[in-house]
Amino acid sequence: MGRRSGAAAAAAAAAAETATTTTNEDKNDVDVDVEVVVVNTSPIGGMRPGTSGLRKKVGVWKTEHYVENFVQCLVDTAVASNGGRMIDTIVVAGDGRYYNDEAIQTIARILAANGIRDIWIPQHGIMSTPAVSAVIRRRKSDGGGNDGEGIARGGIVLTASHNPGGPDEDFGIKYNDVLGQPAGEEFTEALYERTMKISSYRTVVRGGSSSPSPFVIDLSSPVGTRYDLTPSSTVTIIDPYRNYLDALRSCFDFDSLRALCSRAGFEMMFDGMHGAGGPFARRVLVDELGLSESALMRCDPLPDFGGCHPDPNLTYASELVSRMGLSPDGSAIPTLDPSTLPTLGAANDGDGDRNLIAGAGFFVTPSDSLAVICDNWECIPQFAMRGGLGGVARSMPSSAALDVVAEARGIPCFVTPTGWKYFGNLMSSRESYDGTDYGPFLCGEESFGTGSDHIREKDGLWAVLAWMSILSKANEGISDGEALVGVRDIVRRHWAKYGRHFYCRYDYEGVDSDAANQVMNTIREKFVEGGAALPDGSDSGIKLVDAVEFSYIDPVDGSQTSKQGLILNFKLTTGDPARVVFRLSGTGSSGATVRMYLEQYEKDPSKHDMSAPVALKDLAEEALRLVQMEKTTGRDAPTVIT
Repeated sequence: MGRRSGAAAAAAAAAAETATTTTNEDKNDVDVDVEVVVVNTSPIGGMRPGTSGLRKKVGVWKTEHYVENFVQCLVDTAVASNGGRMIDTIVVAGDGRYYNDEAIQTIARILAANGIRDIWIPQHGIMSTPAVSAVIRRRKSDGGGNDGEGIARGGIVLTASHNPGGPDEDFGIKYNDVLGQPAGEEFTEALYERTMKISSYRTVVRGGSSSPSPFVIDLSSPVGTRYDLTPSSTVTIIDPYRNYLDALRSCFDFDSLRALCSRAGFEMMFDGMHGAGGPFARRVLVDELGLSESALMRCDPLPDFGGCHPDPNLTYASELVSRMGLSPDGSAIPTLDPSTLPTLGAANDGDGDRNLIAGAGFFVTPSDSLAVICDNWECIPQFAMRGGLGGVARSMPSSAALDVVAEARGIPCFVTPTGWKYFGNLMSSRESYDGTDYGPFLCGEESFGTGSDHIREKDGLWAVLAWMSILSKANEGISDGEALVGVRDIVRRHWAKYGRHFYCRYDYEGVDSDAANQVMNTIREKFVEGGAALPDGSDSGIKLVDAVEFSYIDPVDGSQTSKQGLILNFKLTTGDPARVVFRLSGTGSSGATVRMYLEQYEKDPSKHDMSAPVALKDLAEEALRLVQMEKTTGRDAPTVIT
């Protein structure tokens, strides 16, 4: 084994030509000049993963040793968490953003050099985040086919989710464990500790230590193609769709959904935002359910997402929003006839795990979407075949719409910090801890994330099929030629039954980090810690009642998580409660995003048709006045209201 550093090491680490290519039927020996080398390096600061891995600008990832350091530390941490035993099989996939392909090549070489036997890469290197989880959870040794056997013990996912992509934008790497869920805090903290101590990494080169030559894996190779990087490590090109389709078929009645798609009067629009979810939407909605290709928008993955911000909200999915007859604030455009608009509109984010749901002239908030799915669980075979939901959960900043339904229907309900790993513990309570079985399980978070225990990630396309299932059931008694029951009808009936939780989110993006922290410290010191008397209400009559900082004790493993958001609780002039939550986003790569979540409950059906931003305007103004947002940050308006 050779050891090198400096220019020779950089050349070795950047290696990229064609490796030995074989198939299952014709497997040749590895080139004799392939060599595993150890490259000297040193710690690089700032590699602490957030709620969904490590996200930085592309320029940071492209600096010398950056990817190599992080991935070597990731492998070391995975081995340590596996009792010191090498992980035998890992899937590596990304959302197709800029630097995706180059990073895959580097990562494959590091995995091979460390002795990982099987490395699975989807054809073209692109796979949605929920599809990666499906591969880990569903692929079995007897799965058949020629695109890789065995069971994946983890996954490396290359994504910055809903963040922009491109040469000057964001890239990220996160790790999914053997259950297919994002690595927990213990793992990510151990990974961070290793990044501060690393002194070398292992990689593979060809040509010997004196004249290394590059090799690459052809990501467009046919499914089943194998690349032998070392005598004991093989890359296999796998089918991106098979396991994910199996997962969705286990959840939904495709025949029923196919019948809905063929009904006169049903029209759908799906916006893939040029992300990884687009090809999966085409595979399901067009190939399986029979929708026309014209139902798809921006379903071709692009490295820069076509210059768009791949976040499925009212601002960044503006074309879809307009085509659904909606104004930028989510209210209906009054001059448009809803009967001329698509029945259902939906969008995914960059890696396909988030979703936006809209009907003709009607926007569904993520919190309402989750509550409606919960109340209509009988429409979804995944839940109905097991007698209903065993548990539900929402992130703390999400509205309490879910809580009301869960209480009425006798379903255990949990409120967790933001981050899918907390849902993962609840979903895997019995599987991992021999604890209470909360399955079938439904969960969601405020930032357009919805999912269930069919995998261990949020799943944008699953949410779309859940809504299609609800629409299918609602229209069973509607004859051809009659107007279909639409999304608006379903949600308004829900509000009439349970009341409406007016809810929206203000995002202040790219705020100076010091200013953002000052906003949070002002709330914490002035209101939460009781250093000052609570102020009188403003002219609006809205009065601050108290302030708390959210913390969480995990009911499954007993772990404690603190400082998860600051909550200002108010009383309205009607006497009803309201609240405003402040959080700093942990998903950005530069600056900070201050998120402000507003919620107030309204039982009166005559007020349910108000636009949420209009209904919440007075509450927003009072909260912003109290925390001195404009004075501290210089921002007189949010970047995005959703």
